[in-house]
Amino acid sequence: MKFSLFRKQKQQTEPENTAEPPQEEPKQETAAPEEQQTVPQEPAPMQETVGSVTEGKTYLKAMPLKDVADVENVKNEILNGNIIILRVTPLANKNIDDVKNAVNELYQFSESIGGDIARLGEERVVICPKNIRIWREKTPTSNEPLPTAA
Repeated sequence: MKFSLFRKQKQQTEPENTAEPPQEEPKQETAAPEEQQTVPQEPAPMQETVGSVTEGKTYLKAMPLKDVADVENVKNEILNGNIIILRVTPLANKNIDDVKNAVNELYQFSESIGGDIARLGEERVVICPKNIRIWREKTPTSNEPLPTAA
């Protein structure tokens, strides 16, 4: 029997150099179910199910925030495990108060699910699901007083 790292080992009843493929033997029934041996199975990869869609991958998506109703779409994408870069300029051109309310709602949402949210410049916000964190550079603090314009 040959050893291979990539294939399961098979028990062979015939020599390897026969031209005929091995035929399956009929399965034998066991007398009692408690005599059967159970083989531990590996757990399935982590997948999150939302509705009828099963997601196994994380995507980075860029979306515009055109209306306050788009906040629900962003929340659904985050719950599906995706990272969203949200461009708030389209809504900011209409009403700045709606942008503030939408960002506050998304902030509270990300906090409630254990996610992360951060601003990327003046017109973008990034929102991450619970298993991803945003790196923030910590500025060194000194004991010296801050300069003032006097």
